[in-house]
Amino acid sequence: YQRPFGGQSKGPDNPTQAARTCAAADRTGHALLHTLYQANLKAGTSFLNEWYGVDLVKNQDGAIVGIIAICIENGETVYIRSKAVVLATGGAGRIYASTTNALINTGDGIGMALRAGVPVQDIEMWQFHPTGIAGAGVLVTEGCRGEGGYLINKHGERFMERYAPNAKDLAGRDVVARSMVNEILAGNGCGPDGDHVMLKLDHLGEDVLHSRLPGICELSKTFAHVDPVTAPVPVVPTCHYMMGGVATNIHGQAITQDANGNDKIIDGLFAVGEVACVSVHGANRLGGNSLLDLVVFGRAAGLHLEKALKEGVEHRGASETDLDVALNRLASLNERTTGEDVAPLRKELQ
Repeated sequence: YQRPFGGQSKGPDNPTQAARTCAAADRTGHALLHTLYQANLKAGTSFLNEWYGVDLVKNQDGAIVGIIAICIENGETVYIRSKAVVLATGGAGRIYASTTNALINTGDGIGMALRAGVPVQDIEMWQFHPTGIAGAGVLVTEGCRGEGGYLINKHGERFMERYAPNAKDLAGRDVVARSMVNEILAGNGCGPDGDHVMLKLDHLGEDVLHSRLPGICELSKTFAHVDPVTAPVPVVPTCHYMMGGVATNIHGQAITQDANGNDKIIDGLFAVGEVACVSVHGANRLGGNSLLDLVVFGRAAGLHLEKALKEGVEHRGASETDLDVALNRLASLNERTTGEDVAPLRKELQ
């Protein structure tokens, strides 16, 4: 079914919130994951589980011809040759102390691209989701507000009515996140430290919460020790999405620029999902629009790659020198003794 999402109205003369994104209760990502996995099982996809991709291999023509990977179990390092490499490694939210991202989202795809000289774009644009559970960073879906939930400060005031009188709690994520921070900085935050606000859902009723938002009920009890049926949930803006990434065209092909500033395709390299940047999100992705990166451009990349492979793709193989360059980059990560320490940098970010 569809629900109001992201602050879009039905038109300039109709302030009614538009139902503009699809949902599967509050388990939409779960549904996408299982559908994708089942499709892979049907296609007979081979998985290299417990292997870790660490570097791209580039030949003398500048084409990507495979990756260097490490077996997590025994440390074996191998070169996996390929006619095309598709980066689908997700974002890099784990560089922040508080994030909704999974533990694996440490920016490895971005690192692999940069080390191979592949450009990234819009990388300064990061989205902070308004409603991460305070102290845990676990995402409380925007669907909660789509179903009728709203934010309150320590006075019990529905403060979004002051910041966005029309859209209120359904305003864009950047608007809601900034409004929350302003409330906290103004001394209207909740809790002993005044460092969060509250998401009120109890007025929706137990039946609605358990039928439309069952996962949120479980998460709130587990990570906030709060039952949303009877009490509001403590929330705070939390790093959620990386708008930037490996620069790509609409077919998922990684691109760079030639000497004249024109787009130039990097042969053999594709990127899809959050690691890619088709630059459609600007400085703030709208709720639900990650499906553009995943479903729309992901499908376009697959179709383009299928067509190219059927027509025949031939790249010059990697030489010993090409492999040595990639392996030396990997070795330097273990042997480097100078430069910035990651931990203090991460602390300074947030």
